[in-house]
Amino acid sequence: MSSPSRLLRWLVPAALLVAWLGVGGTLGPYAGKLGEVATNDQAAFLPQNAESTRAIEAQKAFRQDETLPAIVVWTAADGAEVTSQQRASATGALASLAGLTGTVGQASPAVPSKDGQALQGVVQLRPDLGDQLPVVLEEVAEAAGQVPGTTVHLAGPAASQADLSDAFAGIDGLLLGVALATVLIILLLVYRSILLPFVIIIGAVLALGLACGVVYALAERDIVRVDGQVQGILSILVIGAATDYALLLTARFREELERHGERVTAMRAAVRESAGPIVASAATVALGLIALLLSDLTNNRALGPVGAIGIVCAVLSSLTFLPAALVLLGRGAYWPARPKPAGATDGKGGGRGVWPRVAALVDRAPRKVWAVTLAGLLACAAFAPTLESKGVPLDELFVNDAPSVAAQATLGKHYPGGSGNPAVVIAAAGTVDQVTAAATATEGVAAASPVTASGRPGGGAPLVADGKVRINATLQAPADSDEAKETIARLREAVHAVPGADALVGGYTAQQYDTQQTAESDRTLIVPVVLAIILVILVGLLRSLLMPVLLVATVALNFLATLGVSALVFQGVFGFSGTDASVPLYGFVFLVALGVDYNIFLMSRVREESLKHGTREGVLRGLTATGGVITSAGVVLAATFAALGVIPLAFLVQIAFIVAFGVLLDTLVVRSLLVPALVRDIGPKAWWPGALSRRPEQEPAGEPKPSSPAS
Repeated sequence: MSSPSRLLRWLVPAALLVAWLGVGGTLGPYAGKLGEVATNDQAAFLPQNAESTRAIEAQKAFRQDETLPAIVVWTAADGAEVTSQQRASATGALASLAGLTGTVGQASPAVPSKDGQALQGVVQLRPDLGDQLPVVLEEVAEAAGQVPGTTVHLAGPAASQADLSDAFAGIDGLLLGVALATVLIILLLVYRSILLPFVIIIGAVLALGLACGVVYALAERDIVRVDGQVQGILSILVIGAATDYALLLTARFREELERHGERVTAMRAAVRESAGPIVASAATVALGLIALLLSDLTNNRALGPVGAIGIVCAVLSSLTFLPAALVLLGRGAYWPARPKPAGATDGKGGGRGVWPRVAALVDRAPRKVWAVTLAGLLACAAFAPTLESKGVPLDELFVNDAPSVAAQATLGKHYPGGSGNPAVVIAAAGTVDQVTAAATATEGVAAASPVTASGRPGGGAPLVADGKVRINATLQAPADSDEAKETIARLREAVHAVPGADALVGGYTAQQYDTQQTAESDRTLIVPVVLAIILVILVGLLRSLLMPVLLVATVALNFLATLGVSALVFQGVFGFSGTDASVPLYGFVFLVALGVDYNIFLMSRVREESLKHGTREGVLRGLTATGGVITSAGVVLAATFAALGVIPLAFLVQIAFIVAFGVLLDTLVVRSLLVPALVRDIGPKAWWPGALSRRPEQEPAGEPKPSSPAS
């Protein structure tokens, strides 16, 4: 070989390595800067066309109402009634807050509860306080704490937003650190190698740095939206996907090293055989996420392009940085372990180890294997309809004891359940009396009155802006309850019936109701689109129609089985009464797309072996060769998603469990037993109408032909 050619073989990987290190050095810091362009204001993530969203737009005309309310609640000790002196002191404390940095206008006077055991006042804060919100709330609490003989609680939207921001505080370092540490430990145990796990981790971190840099630039220009949830999912998705793709490539490189001996030749063969499955599996996830753009929920739409960018960056790193690093390291990457083909066997399902035995079981009794696993999955799926997805109640929003939740519970004991979160009715000014009367007469509404020029209900003429008035309707039930959502539906029907009112009903409960309704319609639209996308990719990869349908059906069943188990665990173990409305859709996109990943890795290898040896031995060889690496990839991905559980929000804990459990179920049951057994039982016809379906089955030499498909 000529010297320039030999030099070029080392210059290319060295140049790729230097380029990626430059990317990491330049864009890596953006992984810790996404919080600068993220918003945790839930109003920014409402359904685009919902009535509650249009109500928010209409409210902008009422400049006095562009505030973030903090509700101060005082309770007397030991259930005693508050005294007139305490009430006067509380009103004075509220008045003293006028002019405090971050407050807007005068606070309301202290209002006693009907049972006489509590006082309530509202302090209007600026909605753009950001990181200063906890500081302002602390000053409010300090001033309110001057009322002797009482305990002070802070409730309302301002307190909830502060707790939400606190839950996401340090998300960059904490979540990333937990995920990377978990992946590193698993890789060290799997490979029993010192260098390789660190090379894989570095590749994943570089991919995340590139993804965060791109997302930061787009979010800064308002092209994409980012919130704490999207930010956390992006980190987990990139680390998990990049590690999975790396595991597939490194396992194939190890095989090719044993076959070819020379590292550059081995890497060319490894990339040639691995690139197709890696790109196809990445395409299923990326396009599945892009399908979220069809959603009318803005946070779903936000996750779509952000997640797809992360997947593309994971693929780029896995197919450029990792091959370059492995070529330069060669066999040294696996030190001190000696590179051997994963699951080395005689190619017929023989040999030692777990996967040869699994392959032998599938070969010996395929029909029994798929029948038993199918029955188990169907039994789990039977509980899927019991999973309630009507939203998470406020007292379950945080998995720890958040102060705002306790304060809201205290508020609900002494005042109507909807206090602090009224339904907001925007209507034509000329119909204010009729709309107010209609709202007051609605079942489930405790009181309704128009907002006056002072910015609060009652006392004076209604405030008119752009020919509209705002009416606050306090609900009897807690604002996050099913009863309150039912009241919203009745309230809308009542005010819409007022001639000429052009009424809109918004507010916290209306937003929750609209989000729930939109999430249900999103699932109806997006689920079949994602399935169609995956089906098309599988048809192109496997050159078959029946096999892709079979694979899509099995991962869909795995999703339903996971939902069934989740319903039991959430209610019986975690104590959740339901899930966030978006959880089933997120779970579907991740589980189906990622579940197909492992089937792509398996069946692309089975197809490769079937072209040489026939379908029966192709199944055995493919399962034996890929069993270890795919299982490792599944465990890594499950562990990285489980790391979302460190953020104390019910939504992310629910997503973490669904994806982690579903990935393990798919990896250990669907991909390992159900799919191989079905293909083994169906035989060459499983590849219909491709060329493999017309090839006669080849029986391994020296083995008797089975007397029946189930033998």
